[in-house]
Amino acid sequence: MQIAVIGTGYVGLVSGVCFSEFGFNVTCVDNDADKIAGLQQGIMSIYEAGLETMVAKNRQAGRLSFTTGLAAAVAQADIVFVAVGTPSDASGDLPDTDALDAVVAQVAIAIAKYTLVVIKSTVPVGSNRAIAKMIAKANPNADFDVASNPEFLREGTAIADFMSPDRVVVGIDSARAKTLMNKLYEPICLNGAKLLFTTFESAEMIKYAANTMLAMRIAFIDEMADICERVGANIRDVARGVGLDKRIGDKFLQAGPGYGGSCFPKDTRALRRIAADTGAPSRLVEATVASNDARKARMAEKIIAACGGSVAGKTIGILGLTFKPGTDDMRESASLVILPALLAAGAKIRAYDPQGMKEAAKLLRGDIAWCDTAVAAMENADALAILTEWNEFRSLDLKKVKTLLRTPLIVDLRNIYKRQDMQKYGFHYVSIGRQEVIPGEPWIADLNIDSEQAA
Repeated sequence: MQIAVIGTGYVGLVSGVCFSEFGFNVTCVDNDADKIAGLQQGIMSIYEAGLETMVAKNRQAGRLSFTTGLAAAVAQADIVFVAVGTPSDASGDLPDTDALDAVVAQVAIAIAKYTLVVIKSTVPVGSNRAIAKMIAKANPNADFDVASNPEFLREGTAIADFMSPDRVVVGIDSARAKTLMNKLYEPICLNGAKLLFTTFESAEMIKYAANTMLAMRIAFIDEMADICERVGANIRDVARGVGLDKRIGDKFLQAGPGYGGSCFPKDTRALRRIAADTGAPSRLVEATVASNDARKARMAEKIIAACGGSVAGKTIGILGLTFKPGTDDMRESASLVILPALLAAGAKIRAYDPQGMKEAAKLLRGDIAWCDTAVAAMENADALAILTEWNEFRSLDLKKVKTLLRTPLIVDLRNIYKRQDMQKYGFHYVSIGRQEVIPGEPWIADLNIDSEQAA
């Protein structure tokens, strides 16, 4: 089976490489000549652990190639995946499908035999049916079907998510498309994944509903953390106690500075708009979006409050800039709100991230020193703020950290340290949804009565 994947962003590149890993012949297409030239030389356009090795392996095996030649790739393909970006439009709500429409128009003309056109890009409900009409109009002689195949990849674990997904959702309207998609996903289904066939509209809606549900859980636990801080509870105990309920589960119940990335912010805003436009407004979705937007701003306020109410003239060390660990993606990251707010309040920033420095430097301006190591970011800082839970930040030499900082103050927006360790080394430690640790002051966790032994 010959596959063409159009778009070598996160979804397209990971999908194409993984399909080649299953033995299919895959051609990845992009109109960015520099990106394609880099991929041909083994230079990845995104960071994802293990991806570079898989690309090299499958290129050497002759199953994976990269090109800017869309027409030739489509003409030879049995299945064409369209995975171009659909960022938010000028309104900030619905996806901008201009690039998608342009690609579909090119695909339509290039179809030379029966071809299944699979849309992996996130699109408004009703788009796949419209795309089928678009192709038929552009090329009346084309023998084709369309399928909706939304992606559910998590950055940082995208390869594992693709290889062993919970489910594969496919929206179709023909028996031929179903047969071909069954054959395509057979290797994954043999690993235990469930293949769910639906209508176009249901598949499109599943994508929005799933991401919004997860975003809602994050917004909920973040708000519970705020309450915990005020009543003296521990959000980690609360989340664990809630998550142990089998009806609820423990996923996406880690309190933090708000959700970010390429999917949750965009998809929640889109679903909010879709709901309003159809006359069925969702108050829960509206509240989720508003809660998350406000939370990022509050995290900057939290850091300023920990610094005594002012950061004017102070240096803040920042560890972590990407929206989550395991990726270089800065899209909708909390750091894009927090750092500008600190700078506007008069702070100087010393920042470090294991993978996100290059992208962060494009997006953030001001009095920021871009550091090569975590140690450099902490040197002579008046406070240290942890924004992303990279593994290398989880086991810092706290004794050394204290000597590097001017003031032993750590604001941990990811709760990666135990409060008893902060107390032991004499830090003023502010975290999310837990009591502050203030040097010399007793606190109830000294009794070790919580389930995490004073975590």
